[in-house]
Amino acid sequence: MALIVHKYGGTSVGSTERIKNVARRVAKWHAAGHKMVVVPSAMSGETNRLLGLAKELSARPDPRELDVIAATGEQVTIGLLAIALMELGLKARSYTGAQVKVLTDSAYTKARIMDIDDRSIRADLDRGMVVVVAGFQGMDEAGNITTLGRGGSDTSAVALAAALKADECLIYTDVDGVYTTDPRIVEDARRLRTVTFEEMLEMASLGSKVLQIRSVEFAGKYKVPLRVLSSLTDPMMPIAEEAASGTLITFEEDQKMEQAVISGIAFNRDEAKITVMGVPDRPGIAYQILGPIGDANIDVDMIIQNASVGGLTDFSFTVNRAEYPKALEVLNSKVKGAINAAEIRGDDKVCKVSMVGVGMRTHAGIASQMFRTLSEEGINIQMISTSEIKISVVIDDKYMELAVRALHNAFGLDQAS
Repeated sequence: MALIVHKYGGTSVGSTERIKNVARRVAKWHAAGHKMVVVPSAMSGETNRLLGLAKELSARPDPRELDVIAATGEQVTIGLLAIALMELGLKARSYTGAQVKVLTDSAYTKARIMDIDDRSIRADLDRGMVVVVAGFQGMDEAGNITTLGRGGSDTSAVALAAALKADECLIYTDVDGVYTTDPRIVEDARRLRTVTFEEMLEMASLGSKVLQIRSVEFAGKYKVPLRVLSSLTDPMMPIAEEAASGTLITFEEDQKMEQAVISGIAFNRDEAKITVMGVPDRPGIAYQILGPIGDANIDVDMIIQNASVGGLTDFSFTVNRAEYPKALEVLNSKVKGAINAAEIRGDDKVCKVSMVGVGMRTHAGIASQMFRTLSEEGINIQMISTSEIKISVVIDDKYMELAVRALHNAFGLDQAS
């Protein structure tokens, strides 16, 4: 008997009929003798609807109250799913994040999990119950409701799997695995049978929407076996067939003789570039610029500092597009005058395109081939960032799809490995 965690995304529970299908699938696994913990998201579109109501009342709603509002979406889903399971004759119980309890810090709207008390869950599992836990939410030490940020239900599921030492965590979504790139952009995109943890971590951080990056970080830290599957298949598919489908996140590199150089191409449209121009080129200047940005809880991605000319330099970095106005406000009000910068420039019409693959470690010339491909398409590169297994470039947003298609073709990602 294995302890299995299932996570279902918003599309998977987007209607009562789909919730019934989730219940049938969970019941199938339970009937096979597995202990089952299920973590659903809010129904598709519900979180946006709830937050939209708040923004009808205030341009900048209080973050604590936003979390109180947003957490109700998952609360509805867990209750509905528990009822659907009971209708199939199973014993089921739902828990909010606070009831478990999932202890987080107090960073409202993007809290981080500190601890999980799994005693109630284990007791219910030992009594033969299916336990349904609200994803995306927790509670801080003061008893305030907190949420984990967009995609936080993935994090909840993997964190619960780690706390419970689950045998496997299955992430059910509206796609049947991890692809070489988004099939909506490239028709020939190919589903990957396996992908390494390192590659998945890079792809999640670089814009792939299949898994939320913090869930991948949890999986890597606690060695949680992870598989991405489609919830839109027949819920009564034989378990062996279902378990073999989708994409398995592995913790050891594929030892095939001909390892694929590139596993996938990720992209992110939610990017904005900011350049602080004419700043003194002296020790500590990066901290003077980025310190106030960090204090404002704004995440910085790519960073470039130009060569010094006459003791002055330009300092560029990227932030999430949603935080672009806030970042500009911080720089203009707290940084520009303090460091005597000449100008703050911004561009929220950029995107990031990245190539990921553990095969880069043993293959030279990947960057030059990437740059040549983009050059042949007339695409200008504004920023470059590299690691051992990825190369990212910032380009004009209007060239994103062209860049992805060209690179996918240039590296033969449509060919089965």
